[in-house]
Amino acid sequence: MTERYAPDDHIDGRSLLVAASYLLVLDRGRLLLQLREGTGYRDGHWATLAGHVDPGESAHQAAIREAREEAGIIVDPADLEPLTALHRFQPGGPQVEQRIDLFFLTRRFTGEPARREPEKAAAMDWFDLDDLPTPLVPHEAAVIAAWRAGRLAAVWSMPS
Repeated sequence: MTERYAPDDHIDGRSLLVAASYLLVLDRGRLLLQLREGTGYRDGHWATLAGHVDPGESAHQAAIREAREEAGIIVDPADLEPLTALHRFQPGGPQVEQRIDLFFLTRRFTGEPARREPEKAAAMDWFDLDDLPTPLVPHEAAVIAAWRAGRLAAVWSMPS
């Protein structure tokens, strides 16, 4: 019995999901956000720490790596609290629009957050949860709003 899929197993039109990890970093009721710039996607929008899951990397490892790369903070895997999995898709759209976004939250980290990727972020700052900046990346804003309202499903889907 084969224990692995064939390399070409999903080439015949099946959906392959682009995976990304998102990290909500909280400190005393404030959320760490960065202003996207130079990325080609939602530039000019505020966003959480986030990035694609690299080949051979877990979603947890990606969240921890992005925290280090983008903000210079160290997060222990035990301090990652899973929030939700968001399937974003474009009905009838291209393969690249099939996304799985894995959201985590942490209240504990080591280091002082600072903007570490100036080519991808114009600014980074803490914001009171009751006074978040606009615009926020829409699907991130939806997750944050649902989480704050206590209505965040474990898994949900959102057409893009």
